[in-house]
Amino acid sequence: MVNIAIIVGSTRPGRNSAAVAQWVKEQSKKRSDADFAILDIADFNLPVLDEPVPASFGQYSKPHTKAWAEAVAKYDGYIFVTPEYNHTTSGALKNAIDYIYQEWNNKAAGFVSYGAMGGVRAVEHLRGIAAELQLADVRAQVAFNLFTDFVNFTEFKPDPRHEQNAAALFDQLIAWSKALKALREGKVT
Repeated sequence: MVNIAIIVGSTRPGRNSAAVAQWVKEQSKKRSDADFAILDIADFNLPVLDEPVPASFGQYSKPHTKAWAEAVAKYDGYIFVTPEYNHTTSGALKNAIDYIYQEWNNKAAGFVSYGAMGGVRAVEHLRGIAAELQLADVRAQVAFNLFTDFVNFTEFKPDPRHEQNAAALFDQLIAWSKALKALREGKVT
């Protein structure tokens, strides 16, 4: 069994990411091959990156960084729920990602996005970031459009067709998370 974190990628007041993350969590209840939990970056109150040493050294000095690192480390894979702001992900999500390094290594990542164009440009940027963090990103993703999956851009009412995309995302993410867990545990030669 692998553990997957659904990361709420916005801290903005009135954000849509919490509702989208909850939808992902509801979809995950159809699965018995992984445990899913919501991990909300807003709960960690991370200021703009304030660690004096680069994250790749693993020398975290701030209590908020240590708490964030501990929370992230216990998962085998991640689903990043990201808005698209100005053709990229939210500053809050990028900041949270940048705080730590080794906790992301050799794990799997999937993406659920939303925006005027489905948030796909935010995911394009996150895929490059994931590569640098040694996060293996899966191809399948879910992209919600503000015009068709939200009422007045705020009330989340997803089209049922997205359930099939979520299932494909889960299939790939769980398989990769299991394989990478075996790699991290030294069971792959």
